[in-house]
Amino acid sequence: MRVAHRRTTTVRCLTALTLGLLALTGCSGQDDGPDDGQAATATATATATASATASVASTTPAPSSDGTDPSTAPSAIAPSATAASGTAARWAGTKQFVQIDGARTADGRTYLSVRPAEKKPHPQFEAWVIVPGEGPYTEVSMTEDAQVLLSVPLGDAKHPAAYAQDEFVSRLSARPSPDRALLGYDLSFDGQGRVTRVQSLYTP
Repeated sequence: MRVAHRRTTTVRCLTALTLGLLALTGCSGQDDGPDDGQAATATATATATASATASVASTTPAPSSDGTDPSTAPSAIAPSATAASGTAARWAGTKQFVQIDGARTADGRTYLSVRPAEKKPHPQFEAWVIVPGEGPYTEVSMTEDAQVLLSVPLGDAKHPAAYAQDEFVSRLSARPSPDRALLGYDLSFDGQGRVTRVQSLYTP
């Protein structure tokens, strides 16, 4: 009887030990995290997300140096046009002494190709010596009612006299370029940078 009791007790202990081991194994499995299949799925998802992010970053244009969004930035403007409009705006409401390399008419308006210059009194005569400027010429427009006063050598007399704009264009265009470089003009500009008055200086 004692032997049977001992065997029963031993079996019960072994059964309890086995159940305890199984419980421990179950708890350990829950704490180990996702199984191999779940880990593979998570890895594939992370890889796809990273690839999509890199694709978007590579196709998105970088912002300009001033922070402007390239998609909304204005289109480029020709440098020559920008320089000309900037010069005309700077001269608005002022008087300038210039050389005029050429003149033309278009759409009922007169345009002058001008460049700043300097003038000095002639050492022997009551006239002016023109000191040519440097750099490019800028085209400016004249108002329709702009006044033109010409003296010799463009005009017919030493003292300035009034001429029509088209007559001024014809007389200036008829002179060779080297001669035009020796002529000087006082120009007056309105508030919009347009020429309202042209007066050539007397040069012997």
